[in-house]
This record gives sequence, structure tokens and C-alpha cells, in this order.
Amino acid sequence: MERLDKYLADSGCGTRSAVKAFIKARRVTVDGAVAKDPAMKVGPEHTVCLDGQALGGKQRLVYMLHKPAGFVTANSDPVEKTVMELLPEQLRRQGLNPVGRLDKETEGLLLFTNDGELLHRLISPKKEVAKVYYARHEGDAAEEDIAAFSQGITLRDGTLCRPAVLQRLGAGESLVTVCEGKYHQVRRMMASRGMPVVYLKRISEGPLSLGELPLGQMRQLTEEEIALLE
Repeated sequence: MERLDKYLADSGCGTRSAVKAFIKARRVTVDGAVAKDPAMKVGPEHTVCLDGQALGGKQRLVYMLHKPAGFVTANSDPVEKTVMELLPEQLRRQGLNPVGRLDKETEGLLLFTNDGELLHRLISPKKEVAKVYYARHEGDAAEEDIAAFSQGITLRDGTLCRPAVLQRLGAGESLVTVCEGKYHQVRRMMASRGMPVVYLKRISEGPLSLGELPLGQMRQLTEEEIALLE
């Protein structure tokens, strides 16, 4: 059970103050009766309507963003622009949080969800979710670099990176697949082999691909796509 005003807000009807105005204007009903108290308790057994349209309460939401460079992956930051600023205002009210991280200058696929359980499953190292990055870099990937990635790389500070896949696409271009998310991992792994990255983009995560989603835009995942993540 939860407060009626919170139920309305979780249903995407507006802010707490906005939904209280709806209640005051007698636009909200509970089981067919006009609701008058924002604090009244409602739950799944109740039928809550706004202007005659039934609401569903809090819904599990999962969105994919094509993150541009220049934004840090955080809910807030006192100095930097954050990925939350790229979300429409209505979605910011839905309790969405970024799943994992992309560093400030990295573009590409970034998921958001309001489902804490799903979020923790996706970022858990035990899940070993494969993430594929397109990298433009100095130098060319040689066979010995590919072999080093496949065996796992120990970085200069002692950080051990699990085995990964380095696929040479052409001069100064590669695909890198990792199953973990250490700090600046792909950039640091490439630099350790003498191939500093000049451009990095995550193109897929697990079964999901960025596809043709325009830079800076986002879309909601289908139930079928969400099922693939579980």
C-alpha cells in the first residue's frame, strides 16, 4: 500500500504537487469514488483513475540511450554535465538510474532502469555481460596484442583485467569485447599495448545493440528485450 499522490506520480501523471492539484480538482477516482485525500492508501487491489483512465502505479521501465561525449554517468555532479540531463523531464521523475558507466568522452549504448533488482543483476561481475566497443586508436592491433587480450592483461597499477576479445578491423580500428567494467578499462587495456584510444563507442551490451538509434536520443525497451536481460 502507498499514498495516493505517490501512486499517481509513479504512474507518470506528474509531480507530487501536480497530482495533488488533480485530486483537489476531483479528477481522481478510487474504485469509482472521487478521491479527496492525497494521503489515502491504495494498492494493486484498487482501481485508480485519472479523468476516467485507469492507472497502473509504478511500472518497470528500461530505456536505452545513445550517449554523446561530454556527459558523465552520474545522477548528479557539482561541476560536470550528467547523463540525467539528457532524459526528458517526465522520465527523470520515474526514478530511472544509469546501469553501469560510460566515461565522459565515450559514446554509445547506456541503459537506464527504475528496477533496482534488474540494475544490480546487470552490473554484477558474476553475470559477465559482454560489452562490445568500437575503438579508433593509434597504431595497429597485431597478433601478439590479440593474444595478450585473450589471456587477460595486467595493467601498470596491478589491476588484473579478465580475458577479452580484440578484433582488428583495419588500420587504427578495432572491436573490443569485455565482460567487466573496471575504470576506463578499454582505454587502459589498449594503452597498455601501445594503442592509445582517440575515439570509443559502446555498440552493444549483452543481447542489446545500439542499432540506428541517433546520437543523444533514447528509446524504451520492449518487454521481449527486457526478458533477454533476465
